[in-house]
Amino acid sequence: MAAVLVVGAGFAGLWAALGAARRLDELGVPAGRVDITVLNPKPFHDIRVRNYEADLSPCRIPLADLLDPVGVAHVAAEVTAIDVDAKTVGTSAGATFRYDRLVLAAGSRVVKPAIPGLADFGFDVDTYDGADALRRHLHRLAGAAVTSAAATVVVVGAGLTGIEVACELPNRLRALFPRVAPRVILVDHNPAVGSGMGASARPVIEQALSDNGVQTRTAVTVTAVSPGGVSLSSGERLEAATVVWCAGVRANPLTGQLPVACDQLGRLPVDDYLRVLGVESVFAAGDVAAARMDDEHLSVMSCQHGRPMGRYAGYNVIGDLLDEPMLALRIPWYVTVLDLGPAGAVYTEGWDRQVIATGEDAKTTKRTINAERIYPPLTGVRADLLAAAAPALQARP
Repeated sequence: MAAVLVVGAGFAGLWAALGAARRLDELGVPAGRVDITVLNPKPFHDIRVRNYEADLSPCRIPLADLLDPVGVAHVAAEVTAIDVDAKTVGTSAGATFRYDRLVLAAGSRVVKPAIPGLADFGFDVDTYDGADALRRHLHRLAGAAVTSAAATVVVVGAGLTGIEVACELPNRLRALFPRVAPRVILVDHNPAVGSGMGASARPVIEQALSDNGVQTRTAVTVTAVSPGGVSLSSGERLEAATVVWCAGVRANPLTGQLPVACDQLGRLPVDDYLRVLGVESVFAAGDVAAARMDDEHLSVMSCQHGRPMGRYAGYNVIGDLLDEPMLALRIPWYVTVLDLGPAGAVYTEGWDRQVIATGEDAKTTKRTINAERIYPPLTGVRADLLAAAAPALQARP
């Protein structure tokens, strides 16, 4: 029996596994000829991009509901080693898994630099567990002595995640601390918030932050974090019982175990079929891969690119294994939809991020994306899951 391993069950990993199962079904490959196994630290598919929201209940789906109906095995295990010569991966528990083909889709991780106190007192929304820890922390604060600092949150990093977290927090804090005016402060080392969103969207973001009551501190860095607040490079001290770190991500460090040079984000170079360049029998998809989307742009770390990359990697890993045709992935469009909390959202198109819609119109699109578009079928029906895994590009939202 040939073995296909998929490392990771996020947007890329889940769809790689489903895509591989679909391709086997399409080719009429008899059961028992190719075994597909997903290795993931948790037995869930997490809707990571929703971790900034107050209600996390829709953000975690058991892998058994998605993979069992299509005959894909799954093991809750953290992969810690990849041996491309022996074609094996090892886990933190000491288990070893052999592969004939490997799809690395282990995602990315928030980068927490060695700032005094950050590791001990900083929160994040990088994972479901991290977002849940933040939720529980805020509820503990609300159940204790209510102070101004308890109702103050400092969000570090004014990129997309930081902006969404900051815009969501004022209402969450008002519900938890009805007798104290909440305070949310967004901190970034760049001279302006949303620096990666382009000139067209930045005024919309700045106005939304203001409308939501979010304060900003730009062109400064965090020098220390304590249980009572944050020290900034400007010399200012912000009294706050909560710090949420949203300042950048890097690819899972597993990419460093492959014998190729990674980019500045730790991502692997791949060809149009998602094969890792220079490494036999290994594919990469999602945040661990730098794939060309068109002649000028590489993929970004987002579900927008991770999901189709997974579908194509799943299709192609079976094609490579069984000497069947493969499909080149190119995505000719790019959009960004940024949630701005009660102020709505901003929808942009193109790599220069030209604003197309704002306010409630853009918010409606964002709700559709978050609650419907990025979800796999939840029917538990094999045919539904396989149909959704087709290597086809969705239209713009």
